[in-house]
Amino acid sequence: MQEPMIKVSEEALKHIAELRKQQGYDDSYGLRVSVVGGGCSGLSYKLDFDNQEQAGDHIVEDKGVKIFVNMKSLLYLVGTELDYSGGLSGKGFHFANPNASRTCACGESFSV
Repeated sequence: MQEPMIKVSEEALKHIAELRKQQGYDDSYGLRVSVVGGGCSGLSYKLDFDNQEQAGDHIVEDKGVKIFVNMKSLLYLVGTELDYSGGLSGKGFHFANPNASRTCACGESFSV
């Protein structure tokens, strides 16, 4: 079996399920992950729930979670793992992106 281009950690998986339930989405909803211009390092991650494939999307699935990503964003995200941290240094989703050459202190933006 081929390894997914974008992975979801076990901790992120739990919080995706919680948030999906809190926001009233059923299991047909996956994540739309994209890279947009902005942030102190030049590029930022955007994460939303979605269940509709758009033209040019690539669909990745890991641990039962569908991830919708456009081809431009996929170039920046190949090999990335979506993780979740609930610690004192920052609660929320984090991207472990091997393609990022530099990240900002908050971890929400990066450059390549």
